[in-house]
Amino acid sequence: MSFVSINPATGRISKSYETLTLSQIDTTLNKVHHAGLEWKNTLFPQRSRYMNNIAGILKDRADELSRLMAQEMGKPVGEGRAEILKCAWVCEYYANNAEQFLKDEMIGTDARSSYVRFDPLGTILAIMPWNFPFWQVFRCAAPALMAGNTIVLKHALNVPECALEIEKMFLQAGFPDACFKSMFVENKIVDYIIQNPVIKAVTLTGSTRAGKSVAAKAGSLLKKTVMELGGSDPYIILDDADIESAVEICVKSRMLNSGQSCIAAKRFIVDDAIRNDFKELFVERMKKIKMGDPFDPDVNIGPLARFDLRDVLESQVKKSIEKGAKCLLGGVVPKSAGAYYPPTVLNDVEKGMPAFDQELFGPVAALISAADETEAVIKANDSAYGLGAAVFTKDIERAELLAKQLESGCCFINDFVKSDPRLPFGGVKESGYGRELSHYGIKEFVNIKTVYVK
Repeated sequence: MSFVSINPATGRISKSYETLTLSQIDTTLNKVHHAGLEWKNTLFPQRSRYMNNIAGILKDRADELSRLMAQEMGKPVGEGRAEILKCAWVCEYYANNAEQFLKDEMIGTDARSSYVRFDPLGTILAIMPWNFPFWQVFRCAAPALMAGNTIVLKHALNVPECALEIEKMFLQAGFPDACFKSMFVENKIVDYIIQNPVIKAVTLTGSTRAGKSVAAKAGSLLKKTVMELGGSDPYIILDDADIESAVEICVKSRMLNSGQSCIAAKRFIVDDAIRNDFKELFVERMKKIKMGDPFDPDVNIGPLARFDLRDVLESQVKKSIEKGAKCLLGGVVPKSAGAYYPPTVLNDVEKGMPAFDQELFGPVAALISAADETEAVIKANDSAYGLGAAVFTKDIERAELLAKQLESGCCFINDFVKSDPRLPFGGVKESGYGRELSHYGIKEFVNIKTVYVK
């Protein structure tokens, strides 16, 4: 089996790479392990220098790397450039803050001295998806490396060139050889890698199904895991919301990355008092979304990353319509080449429909009615997922009360859900567990060690 780079806008193959043999995998893991024996003893100023170097490289190559993403998974170049700059930000954030986050924590006891220190675990296996092929990697790699760990990356099958470029940048930035390695391996080989004693922990961003499989294997070996999985984020629009502002923000969130984001708005739960006004403005705004060549800077959404993903989305929409949802816009696969799916709005969505119960990974919005805020919260929480949520209202105190009730890893008020290096990121329920980013994220893959001196 090969890792194949296919342009989803044309269907043409760019390059392919052979997967590693078991012997090659073992050799790579040993190299990373031995690199880690030295890396864990480096001082923070040295780690920071390398991490700031890679931030500079990312900034310098932002346009080039955005074109690579457009070619491999269809991301519009404007969004791709923003992703690369965000990667530089997370590198700078941990370069400048890791030492403070991981300094010894003195705790008063009856001992002469007692404190907590944070030691690296060793080699971390990072299993990453295609939808943000650079950001997802740097989001976990920057804190893990700054904590003194090393990284083995198992990237998605359809973004091999992105995976290689990331490895090259770490070397160019000065990181010792094998501190970060990309490995082209089939999904079925992941269990083999996890069971290798070199691997001390696993972080995965991907589907709930993949997360359950990996967590089960790692758990059987008592290896630490962090899981950032699927989402069906509810956005609650209350009766006193600024409708025009809410619509603008909601459409932006739903269309982010052509709708292929775990934290994109998925379900729009609208108070009946403003439902018609919101619906009309929402459809009107969605009609203005420009779909086309991801290399065109004026394009808002490109193709989906793969044709099979487009087929799954099409099936989910059709089944929702068969169960009673009304299609107000889109819903028909264009006849043009490429894995395109148009901006689509489904109205009267209810529980029991794929648009309510499942994650729709594409530019499809589900409009759901609610009699009042109590029903809105019930419908928002009536989901297997719990990644992000948002509330729109002019009454901030009211929104903060609802935020306490929402079963999600984060709640944004009058804005769309997004990740920020300064804030913890992660979910509950089938959206996973553990946290990335902020000081919480860097402490996920360290040994929190008590030292007691009598």
